[in-house]
Amino acid sequence: MPRIGVARDGAEPTSAEQRDRHERILDAAAHLATEYDLPRVQMTEVAKRAGVAIGTLYRYFPSKTHLFAGVMLDRLERFGGYTPVRTRDVPVQDAICDALIAMTRRLVEYPSLALAMLQSNSAAVASAVPDTVKIEAQFQKILLSTAGIAEPTEQDKDLLRLLSMLWYGVIISYLNGRSTAAEAETDIRRSCDLLLVELSPRSA
Repeated sequence: MPRIGVARDGAEPTSAEQRDRHERILDAAAHLATEYDLPRVQMTEVAKRAGVAIGTLYRYFPSKTHLFAGVMLDRLERFGGYTPVRTRDVPVQDAICDALIAMTRRLVEYPSLALAMLQSNSAAVASAVPDTVKIEAQFQKILLSTAGIAEPTEQDKDLLRLLSMLWYGVIISYLNGRSTAAEAETDIRRSCDLLLVELSPRSA
């Protein structure tokens, strides 16, 4: 079967059965990416492990970039269950930083999977892979919830967008062996200190 062009957006599952297939595909891709680096992950093997036809896989994910951007969105949505200890005397910057570090530790438990997700998201064109926009929105949702900011300003959104870019870069640097885990966490804290000085205060 010829590969479907990557300019096409994937179909959205609408029924319970379709959502189950969609989730099995994401899980199969994630498991394969813990075993192989991204170029060696084959779409045919993803379909086989998910128990779906290759045409079904391409209907939801027209390319490997679509697929691993989808995996990253799925992982971020799961990270959204992270609930930091909420005490009024903890600055919002520290709360966000602690959440980011917790997310980082979970993300890099499987280095090849983390690289596959980050590389795919970085390479994706937003107009062709809408999950990249959803990834940014989910990232902001997690951090705004952590900060207790119910009505973010445009400046808040811009600051968190820049922080997400730095976060991706810090993780990729660590995964590529250019920094240690301790250095990566130090870089995350420094990024929060520099970028989030003017973040809105926690909502009452």
